[in-house]
Amino acid sequence: MAKKMKTLRITQVKSGIGYKPKAKATLRALGIRRMHQSVEQADSPQIRGMVNLIPYLVKVEEL
Repeated sequence: MAKKMKTLRITQVKSGIGYKPKAKATLRALGIRRMHQSVEQADSPQIRGMVNLIPYLVKVEEL
C-alpha cells in the first residue's frame, strides 16, 4: 500500500503590505492571494522552506 502524504494547511494571518517584495512573492508562490485565505499543500522540504521564510505572515497546521 502507498504511504499517505501529510498535508499542511497554510493560512495568511497578517498582511504583506509593508514587507519586502520577496515575502509577498513567497505568499503568491504558496497560492495565497488574500487575508485569511487557507491553502492546502503537500508537506515537502520546498514548502517548509517557503513557510520558514515568512512565519510572521502565516499560520501552519498539519493535517
